[in-house]
Amino acid sequence: MALPSLSLSLQFGELADAAPHRAALPRHWVARCIRHALAADAEITVRIVDAEEGQALNRDYRGRDYATNVLTFDYTTEPIVTADLVLCAPVVAREAAELKKPLAQHYAHLLVHGTLHAQGWDHETGEEDAEAMEARETDILAGLGQPNPYA
Repeated sequence: MALPSLSLSLQFGELADAAPHRAALPRHWVARCIRHALAADAEITVRIVDAEEGQALNRDYRGRDYATNVLTFDYTTEPIVTADLVLCAPVVAREAAELKKPLAQHYAHLLVHGTLHAQGWDHETGEEDAEAMEARETDILAGLGQPNPYA
């Protein structure tokens, strides 16, 4: 079965230490993670930001005044998925270190997670939805050769 097509824009904001994030996010890997999580063709922008930009976006668009790991701005799901995924580099790095996981592995999980959100998946609507989304993430990541992020 062919994977959906993807038009990808990968952007890096002003990061104090961009090197490890650029190394963990080669364009081909970002595209592969997203395409495996898609059910339809897509146009997606992935932007890697610092804590200040991440906090401002979360505050201004979600009403939560802190930087979070990933924000998904979903615009359409038909006829193609269009979305922006914003990943906050310092938060992702801190979480990866706390979880004792390689940075690239944690980014892969968050790319899949954000892409599912862009298609209407939601883990905040109830326990059943959260379990379904986690199971889907685990299956997708397994197909990418990645371990279960919830284990």
